[in-house]
Amino acid sequence: MNLNYIVIEGNIGAGKTTLSKMIAKEYNAKLILEQFADNPFLPKFYNEPEKYSFQLELSFLAERYQQLNHELTSRDLFKPFTVADYYFMKSLIFARATLKEDEYNLYRQIFNIIYKSIPKPDLYVYLHVDVKNLKQNIAKRGRDYEKDISEAYLYKLQEGYFDFFRQQNDISYLVIDSNNMDFVDNQKDYARVKEYIFDRQYSAGINRITI
Repeated sequence: MNLNYIVIEGNIGAGKTTLSKMIAKEYNAKLILEQFADNPFLPKFYNEPEKYSFQLELSFLAERYQQLNHELTSRDLFKPFTVADYYFMKSLIFARATLKEDEYNLYRQIFNIIYKSIPKPDLYVYLHVDVKNLKQNIAKRGRDYEKDISEAYLYKLQEGYFDFFRQQNDISYLVIDSNNMDFVDNQKDYARVKEYIFDRQYSAGINRITI
């Protein structure tokens, strides 16, 4: 495929950032990483989700738009393509899982106005990992603000991603079941992931791969 813009996505703890960094380093690609570590609402949200969910989602919406609008419209002539560890639609998926209905309806109106101006990826890669494995991965990386993430919340996000895939037929989605692989420490697994991303053709809609 002629790939100028690739998104590597997944649930919390799926390994999307790690894979994005590995690909960017090997191919000298432009790398876009979500900037969330300094968000002041994130630790508060994990402790009191109902109180801080709307503030958190609005702040993420603004941050993601500003970053993607800047990075995707400023072409780096020395980079063959761009790889990002999130897509703008992530905002709507997370908002749906956290906001009350009236808050979500207002949020979606704001989102729809902005979304039209964001470029769509040539390939959207989703790393699918079972919730029990996500919990293990989250525990391993040891971020204090993530330790109280519930399985129920991860399931909501997972359902939100697949609902989104089913509704959007103008993007090629490559869903890789990565439960039985380790692309970080196993070079064969990493090579297979690269093959699926760069050496195959995919139609618009959902394309599934199980490793």
